[in-house]
Amino acid sequence: MSSRSPSAICAITSPVAGNLKKVSLELGGKSPNIVFADVDLDAAIAGSASAIFFNHGQCCCAGSRLFVEKKVFDKVVDGVAERASQIKVGHGFDPAIDMGPLVSKEQLDRVCGYLESGFSQGAKAVAGGHRVGDKGYFVEPTVLVNTNPDMKVVQEEIFGPVVTAIPFDDASELVSQANNSAYGLAAGIWTRDIQKANRLAADLRAGTVWINCYNIFDAALPFGGYKQSGWGREMGHEVLEQYTEVKAVCSAM
Repeated sequence: MSSRSPSAICAITSPVAGNLKKVSLELGGKSPNIVFADVDLDAAIAGSASAIFFNHGQCCCAGSRLFVEKKVFDKVVDGVAERASQIKVGHGFDPAIDMGPLVSKEQLDRVCGYLESGFSQGAKAVAGGHRVGDKGYFVEPTVLVNTNPDMKVVQEEIFGPVVTAIPFDDASELVSQANNSAYGLAAGIWTRDIQKANRLAADLRAGTVWINCYNIFDAALPFGGYKQSGWGREMGHEVLEQYTEVKAVCSAM
């Protein structure tokens, strides 16, 4: 389940509070996707675009905060923006279309409201930024720059094809920036240095961390989040804990 508000979580947890039933919640995310300058940029650009535009961005683990090392920031942003501009948006049954509509008018209004909020606070779209047409629930794949950590488009889950691109220079400050979120569902790291990747992965408060890839799932791997991204895990051996009552038997015989 991907939740849009605290009230939705309360609606689920309140009825079970009286009898202490177990609840597993897979909720939202505002996942950081981190690109270092030493990586294969073509692969990182393609992977970062897929991380946010997959399923119209209506994916709880979408890489919606793109952190890019400053020396390659423009190249990566331009590359992701170019891919965004090439995505054909339209009727989902048209085989020539790459991206269909958002799930509802409510979600369309939500996404467009976030875009308006971002623009009013100084964000700039280097790709997309608007609704497509006046019929249906279509939104352009969007790449935003000139953001700051306090903006709603940076802090809140949009659940649409919108990514905020954020430059970084100091890797030591990157962890606090990446973890500066109420969510902790997933994260991506792009670098040729596996030791650096593993150190960073250990510091990120996220239930899943992908290195030089994104949206890789396997039934043997647990999936779930930290903080407001939920309770418990799906898949893997860990999912069995949701359905297990542990019993201790102690005998002196």
